[in-house]
This record gives sequence, structure tokens and C-alpha cells, in this order.
Amino acid sequence: MANSLGKMGFHNQIILAPMVRVGTLPMRLLALDYGANIVFVSSVDVLETVDFVAPDDRVMFRTCTKEKERVVFQMGTADPERALTVALLVENDVAAIDVNMGCPKEYSTKGGMGSALLSNPDKIEAILTTLVRGVSKPVTCKIRILPTMEETVSLVKRIEKTGVAAIAVHGRMKEERPRHPVHCDYIRAISESVSIPVVASGGSLDIIKTNDDIETFREETGASSVMLARAAMWNPSIFRSQGALSVDELQYIKELPQYSILCVCPQAVRYDNNTFNTKYCLCQMLRDRVESPMGKRLHAAQTNEEICEVFGMTDYYQMTQAELEARRWVLQATSSPGHQPAVDGDVITMAVRFERREYPPQITPKMYLLEWSRKEKLEQPVYETEQRAQDRAFQSTVTVAKKKYRSTLWCKSKKFAEQAAAIVCLRTLGVPEGLIREGNSSLVNKRKREERRHSASEDTGITDSTNRKRRVTEESQKEEQESSDKSMVVNGVPQP
Repeated sequence: MANSLGKMGFHNQIILAPMVRVGTLPMRLLALDYGANIVFVSSVDVLETVDFVAPDDRVMFRTCTKEKERVVFQMGTADPERALTVALLVENDVAAIDVNMGCPKEYSTKGGMGSALLSNPDKIEAILTTLVRGVSKPVTCKIRILPTMEETVSLVKRIEKTGVAAIAVHGRMKEERPRHPVHCDYIRAISESVSIPVVASGGSLDIIKTNDDIETFREETGASSVMLARAAMWNPSIFRSQGALSVDELQYIKELPQYSILCVCPQAVRYDNNTFNTKYCLCQMLRDRVESPMGKRLHAAQTNEEICEVFGMTDYYQMTQAELEARRWVLQATSSPGHQPAVDGDVITMAVRFERREYPPQITPKMYLLEWSRKEKLEQPVYETEQRAQDRAFQSTVTVAKKKYRSTLWCKSKKFAEQAAAIVCLRTLGVPEGLIREGNSSLVNKRKREERRHSASEDTGITDSTNRKRRVTEESQKEEQESSDKSMVVNGVPQP
């Protein structure tokens, strides 16, 4: 397949570098808004999966139409064919494909990926050649320099012959860290030895402190373009041609939570960015102010809503959540058949997950199913759970009135798998499951009546709120546990 530059070029570009925990969709969109020309996805290691979402439910890659023409998907790989499989999976949603050949971290190198590839030029050639021939988007790679300039230039010339569209060079050796000076002379030698664009990286601490310094670094290295990592992590407004904003203005810090809430994967219902990832990025921006009262409140935040409260954005959060909830209902109403009941042998199935945030505290679908079974004078639900060996994910089947129900989606825990099975049963039967949007239900009202009956006899030395939580749930939770302990199967083998 012919490789074409398409709409993406690597001359005179300012680029957001791939960064673990930082290069997520919110930060990439923020960088683009401030003037970055290209943004890199933090490296996704190609191991046993080619899914956008890993088997353990972690989102491996999330994107949107706003960045489609300017986002580069970086992968860590040591296998040409597996790299091609992943590239083909994502190529229609990105502007280019990049191979990580510079990461010195053990989690990358132990699999023969990252900077471990620098000592295996044959493997480098095989990976890049396979990708260039196999995908329709530009292919690039990011390397670190070798111990000598001659070795480095020789490797880069060999890389150029594979047909890559550009090469990014971090001007440090794999043993060196940010405290070591960047080797601009190596990058200049590389720029002068090849005809493809060279992207200079590694100047954040030594050289780049302002927007004007970006051009200084480009001139010192003779590179076609410049890639920013830590300088952009600390202050993404460094991409502004008018000059970076001060942390005192808080504008760019407030904008990141907005993107974290608004980031919607086109095919996904779960839309909000991981809270702890958002918090990590914001703490990097605050830097020495992380110990200020604001920084301490940020550290204590456990949800995106609490993060927004820190920056006085509660109204914005609530408005956005209402909009996204409405969009979610539209998506569910027009969803694929997998969200409707189907029959697999003697089991009724549906593709659903248990999302804790969608239910009130201390209320779960299993509790609702148990109460419904009591009302209908049926035996209590029985759960049979299986654990998959390759990723230790769980899938549960619940039996109610001699009928079996199961979610087709595997879950990260036994408890979540059981809740998903309960949801399938309740939705198939048309019974409320306890969702916040369902409002007060019979189960909640029953629990409130129980609270009132017991309130007069409770020890006054315990707070009302503590008593209320305990009385609302302890009976059903105990019975939930009894039903879930009935059976456990691992790889088809019943467990005690």
C-alpha cells in the first residue's frame, strides 16, 4: 500500500510530544487550542490486544474529530506484524502512525520496545518497512541518540531508507535523564545527513522556557520542527505565539477540566476523562503551588465534579453533565442490537456494564433484583461467576425463576460482573434497577420506612447519617453476598 503524506507535513511544525499520563485527549485538545500544529498520543504498547479498550476496561486510546487531522498515534512495539495490525485498526482515526524507539523506561524496554530497539537496527527496519508498506497514513519514529555521533547518523540513514515521513530525535542517550544537557550537535548532524524532516526534542529544561525559545532550539539543532514535552506539560499555553500565560491567570488550568468533562469518544457512552489523570495533569501545571490551599484542595478531590469545585466551575460541570446525559440517552436509544436482549443457548444476554456513578450511594442493581424476587415470592437470585485466564476478567450469570441472564461484556471485578448480570435480568423484565435518573423507587422508599421505624431505638451516640447508611444497606448487602457466594468458576473449574 502506498504511503502518502496526505494532509500531514513535518516542516515548520510545533508539536506536543508523547507523554505517559499527560498526552491524553484533554491535554492534546488544549495544546491544539493554544497553537500546537501536531499532537502525539502517549505511547500505547502493542502486547496482546489491538482494541481501543483493553480487556480490563482501560481506555487505551480516545480521540475525536477535532484532532483527527493533526493527531499522531504512537505505539510501542517489537513485532512488525502486530504493529501493522494495530496501525490498521486506528489509521482511519489519526493523521499519522509513530513508533516509539526512545522510551528508556523498564516497562517499555523489557519487552524489547522503546529504546531497546536502538540496539537492534534489523528489527527497526522490519517494523518501519512493514508499516510504511501496509498503511495509508504517514509513518514516523522517535529515537534517542546513540553513544557516538557516527553510530547515530548511520542508524538514522538506515531509518530514512524505510520510507518514513519524518524522524523525531530526543537529544539524549537512553541512559541520560532530563538533568543531563541536551545534545543539540547530534540533532544538527542528523538534520544535515538526511533529506526527510527531523523533529528536535529534549530542549524543555535547557533551552525552551518561552514561546520565542522554540525557534531558538530549532535553529540550534537545524531541525525542521520542534517537539515539546515538559515545557508543554507545565504550561500548555507555551504554544501561544503571543506568549505563554502566567499560572497566576489560571486560564489554561481551568480549561483542562472543561476538556476532561467534554471529551466524548464518538462510539462510547462513558465520556468523562479519568479523574486521577486530570488531577495529575493539573498538579504538573501548578508546580510549586501544589502545596498552596488550592493545590491541597485539588489533591483531596476524588471526582471531576470536586476538581471543578476547586476552580469555581460547579455550574459549568452541572450544565455539561446534563447535556452529556441527554446525549447518552440518544446513543442508547439508537444503539446496536448488542444493547437489546438476545438468547445464547439457555442464557438471555445483553451488552451492559455496571457504572457505579449511575446509582445512588449504597444502592445497587443486585439489591433491586433481590427485593423484586422477594416481592414475587421467588427464590433469591443465584450468581455463577467465571474468571478468564488471559486477563483475569470476570463474567457472571444470574439465575432467577429458573432463567439465566448474563452480560456479554467481561468486567474488571467479580462484584461488577454480578451487578452487570443483575442489570441484564432487570432490564429484560422491565423492572427498575436503581439508577439515579429513575428517581425514588419502591426499594428506596421501603428503606426509608425502615429507617423511620428504627430511628427511635438507635443509640444516640452514633450520628444519624451513620445509622441511616447502615440500616439502608446492611440487610440487602448481606443477602447479596450470600447469593454471590453460591458458585465461582475459573476457566470452567468450580471453585470452593
